[in-house]
Amino acid sequence: MTHLPDAIVDAHHHIWRLDAGHHYPWLQDRYDPRAFFLGDYATLRRDFAADDYLARWQGIRVDGTIHVEAERDRAESLAETAWLHEQHARHGFPNAVVAYVDLLHDDRADHLHAQLRYPLVRGVRCKPRIAADAMQDVRREPGTLQDPRWRAGLHALAANGLSWDLRVPYWHLEEAADLIATVPGLRVAVEHAGLPWDRSEAGLSKWQQGMRALASLPGVHVKLSEFGLPHAAWNRADNVRVIRLAIDIFGAERCMFASNLPVSGLRTNVGELVDTMAQAMEGLDAGQARAIWRDNALMFYRIALGDAPAHLGRDGHASTASTGAHAS
Repeated sequence: MTHLPDAIVDAHHHIWRLDAGHHYPWLQDRYDPRAFFLGDYATLRRDFAADDYLARWQGIRVDGTIHVEAERDRAESLAETAWLHEQHARHGFPNAVVAYVDLLHDDRADHLHAQLRYPLVRGVRCKPRIAADAMQDVRREPGTLQDPRWRAGLHALAANGLSWDLRVPYWHLEEAADLIATVPGLRVAVEHAGLPWDRSEAGLSKWQQGMRALASLPGVHVKLSEFGLPHAAWNRADNVRVIRLAIDIFGAERCMFASNLPVSGLRTNVGELVDTMAQAMEGLDAGQARAIWRDNALMFYRIALGDAPAHLGRDGHASTASTGAHAS
């Protein structure tokens, strides 16, 4: 059975404005497609506002969204959160915010408490330093997952009831699992299915090994998102395989659908993304599919839609009726 969604909750997207007072260095100050995992991202270097986001979902009801920090100037991280709350008041979304806090900074507690003054903040994304590829070894260097400051930062997240959005490529997944295991009570969302960029059998084997290590930790969930590959076109068959493997490893109860708009638009469109996901979920029952499309994100990010002032209608516009390194 093909499980096209009646409604979705998008567990990962971005919106931004590129005008005075909104500074995104990677979009406004420099352009280096060699440094971006999908290469040429020139089409992202313009406003992507709430209306632009909604326009991508024609015909699909969006019940809620989670906004993940978009690499805005780090001095403006609190301003980004404030602006997102303004967008929520105006458009009915986002319904949860994953903010930026430097978890390695000595003043992390003050920055966390400042973010927590905003009621939609549910988690933090702070990216570890990573190796350029699977052959490079940067272990034990400052900022990598072996840096002891990570434990203190992640303990602070857990103590404040905040989750960690983990974004590392597949060659760091086992290291991440080792770190997360030392922080009891921490809830983690693995972004972009662990970024399985090497689709060879050896590459997928290494990715699965890391994903199983993470799945062995009960507080870890995974976002089924951003299947675009460096230097390769979209391949539905390959992506269906990856999605099915991720669901097998984590179970349908710990997987969340996410669009990664607008970045995902560099490789595919929403219609193809939804069709690929639906094909990958063949064999699941209707309840499992609904959990992935919608309900798991609501639970993980503690969203009560009945408390929201608006929801997003099937026509792609807000309705006044209520219902229950780079962004990516």
